[in-house]
Amino acid sequence: MWRNLAKHVYTRRLQLSSQHSSFSPSNCTSRFYFPDKARALESQDHVNSLRPVAGLRRIGVLSSQKDELGRPGFGVTKTPVNFFGLFGYQKGYASAAEAIASEEDMSGVDEVQELVEEVNKGDKLEKQPKLIGGVAQGKHNVLRRRQIKMETEAWEEAAKEYRELLSDMCEQKLAPNLPYIKSLFLGWFEPLRDVIAAEQDLCKQGKNRAAYAPYFDHLPADMMAVITMHKLMGLLMTGEGNGSARVVQAACHIGEAIEHEVRIQRFMEKTKKKSASSNNPDDGSNPVTKEQEKLRKKVSMLMKKQKLQQVRQIVKRQDDSKPWGQDAHVKVGSRLIELLIETAYIQPPADQLGDGPPDIRPAFVHTLKTVIKETQKGTRRYGVIECDPLVRKGLEKTARHMVIPYMPMLVPPLNWTGYDKGAYLFLPSYVMRIHGARQQREAIKRAPRKALEPAFEALNTLGNTKWRINKRVLGVIDRIWASGGRLADLVDREDVPLPEEPDTEDEAEIRKWKWKVRAVKKENSERHSQRCDIELKLAVARKMKDEDGFFYPHNLDFRGRAYPMHPYLNHLGSDLCRGILEFAEGRPLGKSGLRWLKIHLANVYAGGVDKLSYEGRVAFTENHLEDIFDSADRPLEGRRWWLSAEDPFQCLATCINLSEALRSASPETTISHMPVHQDGSCNGLQHYAALGRDKLGAAAVNLVAGEKPADVYSGIAARVLDIMRRDAQKDPATEPNALRARLLISQVDRKLVKQTVMTSVYGVTYIGARDQIKRRLKERCAIADEGELFSASCYAAKTTLTALGEMFEAARSIMSWLGDCAKVIASENHPVRWNTPLGLPVVQPYRKLGRHLIKTSLQVLSLQRETDKVMVKRQRTAFPPNFVHSLDGSHMMMTAVACQKAGLNFAGVHDSYWTHACDVDEMNRILREKFVELYETPILENLLEGFQKSFPTLNFPPLPERGDFDLREVLESPYFFN
Repeated sequence: MWRNLAKHVYTRRLQLSSQHSSFSPSNCTSRFYFPDKARALESQDHVNSLRPVAGLRRIGVLSSQKDELGRPGFGVTKTPVNFFGLFGYQKGYASAAEAIASEEDMSGVDEVQELVEEVNKGDKLEKQPKLIGGVAQGKHNVLRRRQIKMETEAWEEAAKEYRELLSDMCEQKLAPNLPYIKSLFLGWFEPLRDVIAAEQDLCKQGKNRAAYAPYFDHLPADMMAVITMHKLMGLLMTGEGNGSARVVQAACHIGEAIEHEVRIQRFMEKTKKKSASSNNPDDGSNPVTKEQEKLRKKVSMLMKKQKLQQVRQIVKRQDDSKPWGQDAHVKVGSRLIELLIETAYIQPPADQLGDGPPDIRPAFVHTLKTVIKETQKGTRRYGVIECDPLVRKGLEKTARHMVIPYMPMLVPPLNWTGYDKGAYLFLPSYVMRIHGARQQREAIKRAPRKALEPAFEALNTLGNTKWRINKRVLGVIDRIWASGGRLADLVDREDVPLPEEPDTEDEAEIRKWKWKVRAVKKENSERHSQRCDIELKLAVARKMKDEDGFFYPHNLDFRGRAYPMHPYLNHLGSDLCRGILEFAEGRPLGKSGLRWLKIHLANVYAGGVDKLSYEGRVAFTENHLEDIFDSADRPLEGRRWWLSAEDPFQCLATCINLSEALRSASPETTISHMPVHQDGSCNGLQHYAALGRDKLGAAAVNLVAGEKPADVYSGIAARVLDIMRRDAQKDPATEPNALRARLLISQVDRKLVKQTVMTSVYGVTYIGARDQIKRRLKERCAIADEGELFSASCYAAKTTLTALGEMFEAARSIMSWLGDCAKVIASENHPVRWNTPLGLPVVQPYRKLGRHLIKTSLQVLSLQRETDKVMVKRQRTAFPPNFVHSLDGSHMMMTAVACQKAGLNFAGVHDSYWTHACDVDEMNRILREKFVELYETPILENLLEGFQKSFPTLNFPPLPERGDFDLREVLESPYFFN
């Protein structure tokens, strides 16, 4: 069958020499470093089973046709075999025994494996169990070994798995049971590996003098093949939503991943114990110098003591290789993409084949896309890699076979001690996400350790919060997803059918049909993007669900806001993520905790309930106990009350926890893992009110006590309505806005103005406000005529901004002052820079970009690089919101550290603070005290002084006037965060 299939797409280019199209254990052990290689081959029969599949290695396609025995081929997903995801890879590191190489192979095992014996000796001597990260030291050591394996051997494990699958396919005929996407990867792996190996040989022989050649043979071919496939497929899942990725982006990602893996492999080789034979001068190799031997022993000792951070520093000093740079990344990545395009093919599953010849076609195509620039006249073309619709469909079905870097950690992250020192044990980790901003990186590196210590301490606190998966909620999500989605805000797993072309020559009808087709394609593109996002989140949840707990290392953006480094399943994510995640540590509810759990249920149910007083929210929950019990017991078979919540999965998780408590003999002693949230009230305006000591603004955003929470959006809506009512009474002949006011009076509510109020702290412009309000009015179909809709939106935007200016006059004056200062600095071609209250240096990264052309084997790529000229307008408009974000980041980090010292578990999402239900009262006390402490310092005075020191020749406007609001009123405000 395979030979026949090969004939369909056989090309001269894909013919490979026998030395590259075969696999044997001998060339594996000589070319690759695998800690588990001693277990790889145990018998001659197994060796014989590793013969390549005829035809498969030539074209990189897995057939869906039936073989001579009538068995379905690849792509049919009947009773799939459970091939574990790479980071939950059971046979790789399910136990301590399997994490350690066999004793017969100790000569080839690195120092990390040698560490195991030393740890085991120490464990026997311990009389008292030592707890690390909440677990006994012995278990921690096992988890640490697994973590090291996850970080350093992910690509090796992937390549090894593909080789084993190829072997099993020949030996046991497992192919028909492979999941579709896994069958695709397996079909592309061998031919891609072989052409990479052929290219590497040409590079070694000096026959290939391409720009990428010096970087092309640092890794085994099979590892490069796996990285290329997974990185490209990952971009196709998370890219523009239409199954395509920009060439320059894909090439950069692949090139960077190759370089990172090269550095990890170099590290592992440098710390690997030298065997006696390698130090024998008679074998022709260079003897190890005394200095090298001394260094090796030092590294060995440090690794035995698990001081991996010091090992990283030593190796970094010894590694004199220069970073590859972006040019090398795109050249290596482009060549690997080109090889994948040449070797990867696809064929529809068997049930989609007709009676004609097999439909075998390339899995990926390289094409140019033209984009019309709306803001500027002209068009722009750029290269993209597009995948076949069958590949795109396969991506949506499952992400469990993707290699996902920067997974949540099984052990507490390393403490941050420097710009690139902390977080993951081996993976490159940086304390700030600078995205190539050179001046920001230099500012962080130059800053004294003492100045960065508060930020480091806060990041360490956030990273040491231990999480786990809520299996009951995950089970419900899996059931909904398996049945097609469409519930609890999960996207429909099926595309919208394209409308049929009308059988008419009427141009108006054809135009209408084309418009519908575009709308459906856009909807399907958005659904594809959402499906891929959900698959990635669920893939991580499934891999971590059986762990006792895991951790999220955090780092900062340039403004000083903290983010988890893992990108998919984290508590900053959607309701799905937050419903799945819970604290690993459980604590008894206590009397106050039971009350806060009821309040939390009302908060996640929302729909206006979250605007009631605390007593009103508790009453809401107690009035819906039957619905809560039904939701917990029969989430999909019962009344499904939880689905009516604004955050349905968080509501379901709370229903389950509350039901357990209320049904127990002692509700107050029930153990709860639920994170309870306390959110700021339009937090940006809270910070402006505190900066300006603004009484009116403070009352509007709950800085002062009230019987129920003040709703700033309703307050602005009431002011807008008042202005419009006055305008509506005027004569339309003399006041054009009178008719618009009459048209809009019935449409004014908090939802109409909410987005504009929220974005006011980000410096929303009149045009931005107009477009926001226009979208709301269009959603309601309130005004049919497009012209009237536009003029009404203009009027509503002006009125809303006027109302905002009246209610938050102090905030407006501070925003204007910040913008004026930024303009003074940027006009002299300087970026705006300042220090946050915690001492973190911030440099705004907005500079004009220049184009840099790179010629690759695939196409000419245009790389963007910073120039020396700053973007004056962007520096000015971005400074007010960036400055306020640096303040809310400081408040959150101050609160995090104080909560940790008080013994609380803490998680933060910018202006939303989380802890156990029983500890909410204590956290509320702390966060209010820290807010007052933050603003008792002269923040604006310090900022102006910093500007004058940094730019002594420039003249800055005087500080704006401020009010007399007493900050200590915040301490008594129950709804400041609620």
